[in-house]
Amino acid sequence: MNTRISTGMMYSQTVGTLLSKQAKLNHLQQQLATGQKLVSAKDDPVAAGVAVGLDRALAELERFGANANNLQNRLGLQENVLAQAGQMMARINELTVQANGGALSDADRNAIGKEIRSLRDGLLDLANSSDGAGRYLFGGTADGSAPFAIGSGGVVYSGDQTQRRVEVAPEMSVADTRPGSELFLRVRTGDGRVDVQADAGNAGSGLVKQYGVADSGAWNGGIYRIEFTAPDAYVVLDGNGNPVGGGSYASGDSIVSHGLKLQLEGQPAAGDAFTIGPAGTRDVFATIDRLIGALALAPTTDAQKTEMQNLLQSSLRDIATAQEHLIDARAAGGAQLAALDTAAGLRDSQSLTISTTLSGLRDLDYAEAISRFSLEKTALEAAQLAFTQIQRMSLFNLLR
Repeated sequence: MNTRISTGMMYSQTVGTLLSKQAKLNHLQQQLATGQKLVSAKDDPVAAGVAVGLDRALAELERFGANANNLQNRLGLQENVLAQAGQMMARINELTVQANGGALSDADRNAIGKEIRSLRDGLLDLANSSDGAGRYLFGGTADGSAPFAIGSGGVVYSGDQTQRRVEVAPEMSVADTRPGSELFLRVRTGDGRVDVQADAGNAGSGLVKQYGVADSGAWNGGIYRIEFTAPDAYVVLDGNGNPVGGGSYASGDSIVSHGLKLQLEGQPAAGDAFTIGPAGTRDVFATIDRLIGALALAPTTDAQKTEMQNLLQSSLRDIATAQEHLIDARAAGGAQLAALDTAAGLRDSQSLTISTTLSGLRDLDYAEAISRFSLEKTALEAAQLAFTQIQRMSLFNLLR
């Protein structure tokens, strides 16, 4: 069998070699120009697929970062609002102590009441604070409109009870601002655990001084009513009106029954009564309105003065409890802000790890690439020189 090497075949093979070398050189030039090892997916399909997945992970981290920035803004505004609300409540507390001093005239108490009303209006404005992006801080998920408004029966809440949780890092979410119902509505009265109320019709001068739980094991969580059968004697009734205790009384004595303790000062009249039991809840605006109503009284008799003092003392305790409630809410918000800092550190560490991995997959090793470029360029020049030699291999050149 004879194998014939034609001139056309040699030209074809040489041109193919030149084009292959030129393509490799062009690819290296693209890598050097872009600094990328993966110019196209065919360079390394597996690495290209991994890189796409890592790109998505980085994009997700960026979205988490945007969520965290928005949430940090809202939580920071909540912190500012609660700080201002706390200052207002502290001022109301000061004014209540001043009004309870006993040396003020009716006009003085009315003036204090006007200032407290102004503070109440300012507190309502704070409860309707927005985040600067058209959403209200304390409306829960129904934050498209102001959550608080003044109705016929007092302040009305139109938000919902839901507290969002926002993803700020992989497998990590942080709670958004608290609904206004938790901050301003469901606030414990009394000392937060026990509350005492004097009957509105009391005719004596019995003034509530101290109260609380004397023995947690003995108190079953029930409500008890202390009725005075005489200025120096009383009977204790349970929630069903059944007598469960009694005794004698002198001003300043502490009445202890079923794990609860109540200290009174002054002289109750026969028929006067005081109710002690678990603290209920009341919105902070109603508590302030109750205080304003007490300051508007103009007592003339000792019984009326005692009633006003009991109302002022009760309001003072309720306001102090509301202050503690706002402090607790600020502490919870601080914990949320701290969680955002933790999430930021987690995102940064994961972003660095992913970026480093991506760099290893995509970034070009310039020293190695330049070496290969020089080698391919030399090979191309050698192929070109060989082609020029092949062009001279002709019978006409031999006959010349």
